[in-house]
Formats: sequence, structure tokens, C-alpha cells
Amino acid sequence: MAENDKLVPTNGGYPDRQGYSGYPVLEAEASGPDAYSFHIYWETLRKRRATIFAGAFFVAVLVTLVVFRMKPVYRATARMEVQAETPQVQTLNELNPSAAADAAFLQTQVDLLQNNNLAWETIRQLGLAAGSSEPSAGGKGAAGSTERSPAAIQSSLIRGFRRHLHVELLNESRLVEVSYESVDPTLAARVANALVKNYVESNFRSKYETTRQATAWMEQQLDELKAKVQESQQALVDYERQNSIADIGNKENVVGQRLADLSRDLTAAQTDRANKQSVYDSVRSNKAEAAIIANDALLQQLDSKYAELKTQYAAATSQYGPNFSHVRELHNQIVEVESLMDRERNLIIERIGSDYRTALRREQLLSQQVTKQRAEVEKLNQLLIQYTILKGEFETNEELYNDLLKRLKDATVSVSLRAANVRLADEALVPSSPIRPDKIMDIAVGLLVGLILGVTLAFIRESLDRTIKSADEIEREISVPTLAVIPLGTASRGRYGHYFRQHTPTAGGNELAVLNAPGSELAESFRVLRTSLLLSSAPRPPQAVLVTSAHPSEGKTFAAVNLALALAQRGSRVLLVDSDLRKPNVFKALGLSDGVGPGLSGFLAGEHDIERALQAFPSIPNLWLLPPGPIPPNPAELLSSPAMEGLVQDLRQRFQHIVFDSPPLLLVTDGILLSALADGVVLVVESGATSRGALNRVRRILDRAGAHTLGAILNKLDDRVDGYYSSRYRYSNYYYARYQRVSKGAEAGASDDQPPILTDMG
Repeated sequence: MAENDKLVPTNGGYPDRQGYSGYPVLEAEASGPDAYSFHIYWETLRKRRATIFAGAFFVAVLVTLVVFRMKPVYRATARMEVQAETPQVQTLNELNPSAAADAAFLQTQVDLLQNNNLAWETIRQLGLAAGSSEPSAGGKGAAGSTERSPAAIQSSLIRGFRRHLHVELLNESRLVEVSYESVDPTLAARVANALVKNYVESNFRSKYETTRQATAWMEQQLDELKAKVQESQQALVDYERQNSIADIGNKENVVGQRLADLSRDLTAAQTDRANKQSVYDSVRSNKAEAAIIANDALLQQLDSKYAELKTQYAAATSQYGPNFSHVRELHNQIVEVESLMDRERNLIIERIGSDYRTALRREQLLSQQVTKQRAEVEKLNQLLIQYTILKGEFETNEELYNDLLKRLKDATVSVSLRAANVRLADEALVPSSPIRPDKIMDIAVGLLVGLILGVTLAFIRESLDRTIKSADEIEREISVPTLAVIPLGTASRGRYGHYFRQHTPTAGGNELAVLNAPGSELAESFRVLRTSLLLSSAPRPPQAVLVTSAHPSEGKTFAAVNLALALAQRGSRVLLVDSDLRKPNVFKALGLSDGVGPGLSGFLAGEHDIERALQAFPSIPNLWLLPPGPIPPNPAELLSSPAMEGLVQDLRQRFQHIVFDSPPLLLVTDGILLSALADGVVLVVESGATSRGALNRVRRILDRAGAHTLGAILNKLDDRVDGYYSSRYRYSNYYYARYQRVSKGAEAGASDDQPPILTDMG
């Protein structure tokens, strides 16, 4: 064919094939503070917002349906006062501890309001058991059921009634609120009021019966006590008569007073005797102390006279000598005074002795009287013991009799009084508005619960999702750079769909984004891929590039076609090789024939030369195509043959860039064989589809084969989920909008059959 004349060797030589990069394969998850940062959580919520909104919407709709299907429920509330009882009733019921106005008593009243007997009485009084389904709403058995026993029906009605009943004690008060819920507001008010009134009546009847029982018991006890009082009084009188006790109280006082007086006199006599005995003993042992102790005037005068004579005698003796008459006279006087003093001392001693003996006799007499009086007191005490017992028994019986008689009189008066300690303080009114459903609040709560459920499901899905979703995850998993991020084509088709329809009517949508919509997000992404690829290895860019993926349908053919278009728009001679000999898709993506004529498989099988297989792409003159040819039975043997290696060396001389589209690496071995012939491998990773395990497996396979992994392409990234690249896309869209306006102006001046010239704006 004529186009083959243009296939001349290029000036570019065959570069040395790049060796293994040596990057370690990282399998660990993200660690450090970034693994649990708020940004990570926010990104998870943003990516899974569809799940969150779906959960919130589902729960909100479900709650809305339930709320609008529910019957409105009304609540009527009556208030009951639990007050202290009247003094008469308190005196009557001192033996009943439940009447005490304390917390336990109030709680008891609350519990009694919910007992089964009161509920059944209210049900029967209002006729709820005759056919109304209100009390038995929670059970299967209605009042008219013939398959259940009356006891079972009654139990079911009571359970249903209590489910609608609410009793609450108000804090810091004696008021009890009794509320009843029903779909009929009038019935709710009737039930609340009837329940409280029935309880007040029941409380009164209970106290009335208690009072009557207490009265009967007290009358019986009163008769018994009356007989005991008479018996004890008779025994006391008989005892007084037998022991001649007229007034035991006065006699006891007289005898006791006499014993006290005698004891006091005896104590004084003993003290006086002891004092006189000590004086007597002193004067007997030393007569010279008699004058001092007795304080006798005569003895004191004699003592003074004796001292004076002794002085005169001593003076006269020293002056005249002992034989002088005056001296002898003084001596005789001294002897006479001494005689008088001895006689006086003896008299004093005799008088003191007499006093001592008198005191001693008095003490002895008083001691005898005290002993005698004490015997009388003991005799009286013996009489008082039995007397006190008899009198105490009489007084006790009399006191019990009087007290019980007083209680009986109180009971006689109180039995006709309605002394209830509970009353209806506030009747229940017919409610005008239902308490539930609160549609706005319930829907708001449902929406909140739905949001919480959605957030929970979002994090669960995120934790269970083992697929690659971002460029950072690719680089973290297999330690290769992300060469480009390809967004989903929905936005591009929405904005630039008229270019695809006008310029490539046979092309399959956005597969030719670089050609049909050069200013779109997709085209800009492939220009980024082209730039990253050309700068991926130094000092020269890779010439033969293999585009592959782990699994089918991840976009490898789409990436290979647009990469070849982007390289060709740069002005380089580019060859796009459809080396997938099992399921080729390149020609289908380009909108050309299926490529079943002369192609790669025919050349490797020796059926024709390479010149017959090469085809020029109509839209871009410097882009050439090598179709796969007929599908062979042994693709792997053909791709690993020496003919394939020689073909690649020949094509390197003809083209500046060669792009191979290969089968998935994890399914067949074709891609591994082709990776040994290429300068580098570009992995296509589908966002949200390619698993981490598959990506790591592909990287290990390429490393063991000695292939040079240039990088990866993250395909089908939804920028609505991951907004990392949204700013770049907005910038590209703004640029393309200006280009679109210029293109429209150029189209207006051109002929209708000539398309606008789409130049490389990269």
C-alpha cells in the first residue's frame, strides 16, 4: 500500500532496555497520625456520601410512612393528692404503718394505682370488656373470643389496660399524675377520672373495713382487760387487809424518815465520842497538856504563880544561898503550888474521862436504835415487794383498759367518718391534640438515625472495601508513581458530547477523548499521562511502552488508544499495537474494522510481511496501527517467538513511540512475555474495582520477569467522590470553554463539510 512508503527508519536508536527499578513492594497499611486523622474520616464520608444519603433517605421515608399510617394517640391526665390523715384517723391507725406520710408510703400509693384489681374494676365500670379493643390492643385475644378461657381474657384485658396507663409521682409534692393513652380522647379522659375515683373509693372501703375490724378486736380485748383489772384490784385489797396496811405510803415515809434521823444522830455521836476519846488519851499520857486542852483558868493561874515563884527562888538562891529563910519560904510555896497544880490536873483528867464515857454510852444507845429501826424498815420492805407487784399489775391493767377504752370511743366516732387520705385534685380533661405521633420530631429523629446508620454503613463498607480508590493508595501499595488520573467519562460526555457526535460518528463514545474533545477532562488527563511517561526515565524517554492491567475491563485498551493519540498529537511517529491476540478491542475502540485481516498473528505465523499489516490512522497521519490479525490457537507461543523479538527491534527503527495493548496479566501470560520486549510497563488500575491483592500480585509478577514498571494509571476516578483533582478539572473546563467559543467562530466561517481543526493544546 502507498502509505507504507512513509515507513522509513527514524533517527532514534535502540536504547538500552531499562532494568528493574528496585522499588520495594509495600504491603502495609498507612500508619502514623495520618492513618487516623480527621482528613481520612472526612474523605471516607465524602466518598461514601451516597451510602449515607441512601441510609438517611430510607430511614426517613420509612419513619414518614409509619408516622402517617399511625393513628393519633391522645393522653388524658388526672391528678390525685395523697395527703396526711386527720388526727382522729391517725390516733385510730397508729398500729398501721402504711399510713405514714413518707416516701415509701407515697410509692406504695403509686403501685396500688396500677394493681390488677383496680384495673379490672375500671374496665368493667366503663364497659371496656364488652367489645372495645382498646385495653387488649397488645394481645390476640379479644373479649368476645370463644377460644380462650375467661381468666385468659381477663388477663389479656388487664395487660392491655396497664400498657396504656402511666402513673407518676411528682417530685417534691404529694401529687400523683394518672395518665391514660387512647386513640379516643374522650375515652382517655373517662378512664383516667374513673381510675382515680375508683381508687379513692377503694381506699375508703379499705380503711372502713380496717376500722371495723379494729373496733371488734378492741371490744374483745376490753372485756378481757376489764376482768383482769377487777382481779388485780381484789388481790391488792386482800393483801392490805391481811397485813393491816392502811396507808402504806405514809408509813413508808415515817419509818424511812426515822431511820434517817437515827442514822444522822449516830454519826454525830460517833464523831463526838472519837473527839473526846482523843482528848482523854492525850491528857492521860501527858498531864501537862491538861491546862492547854481544858483551858482551865485556875490551872493557868497556878501555872503562872509557879513560874513566878521559880523565878524568885532562883534569884534568892543565887543571892542568899539555899539556907536563907526567905529562900526556904519560897521553896515551900513552890511545893504547895505544885501540889495544887497536880490536884487540879487530876480533876481535869477525871472530867474529860467522864465526858468520854458519856459520849461512848450515847453512841452505843444510838447504834442499838439504828439497828432496831433498820429491822423495821426491812420488814416494811418485805411487805412492799408483794404490795408493789400487786399494785403495779393493777395499775398496768387499769392503764391498758383506759387506753383501749379511749381507742374504742375514737373508733366508734371514726367508723362513720369518710377519713380518706387521698382525693381527686384535678379531673382529666378531654385532650385536644395527640401526644404522638409528633410527625416533625419523629421524621427529624428518623433522619438523624438514618444519618447515623448511613455513616456507620459507610465506615463498614470502607473497612471492607479492599479496592484501590486513590493515587496515594497505588503508590503506597506497590511503590510506583501514579502517572495520571483518568476521571469518569460521564462529566465529559455531558459537557462535550456534541463533539463526539459531530466528529466521530462511528467512534464508541469517549474512547477517543484526546481526538474528539481535546479540551475535556479526559483529554487533559491523557496529556498529563503523556508528559509523565516522557519524563519517567532518564536520560531518554521510553520508546516501547506496554499498557496492561490485572483484570479485564479496567480500561487498558482505552488508556492505550488515548495514550497513542496523545503521543501522535505531539508530532512523533507512533505505532499502536493491538497485541491482545485473545480478545482484541483496539480497532473497535477506534471505530474501524475489526482487524481480522493481515495483522500481528499472521506476521508471527509467517503468512505475510509486516508491511501488509501496518495501517495508517485516517484522522492523524503520523499514527500507525498494527491490528491483531486472526485469533491464533497459541498466542503465548507466538509472542515469545524470535520473530516477535525481531519485529520489535525493527519497529524501534521505524517509530519513535510504540504502544502495546496487552491482555490482563493475572489471566494469561501474554502480558508477561511482552513486558520483556518493552522499555516499560504502565499498569491501568480501575478506581474502586482493582483490589490491593491483585495489584501487589501484578507488581511481583513484573518484578520477577525483570520488567520495568514505569508507573500506574488510576482509571475511572469519580471526581464527585474524590475531589483531589477537581480543581485541575475545573481549570481545564474553563480553558476548554474559551476554546469552544473560538471553535464555534471558526466553524461559522468554514464550510459545513469541513470539521474544525483540533490542535494539540497540551
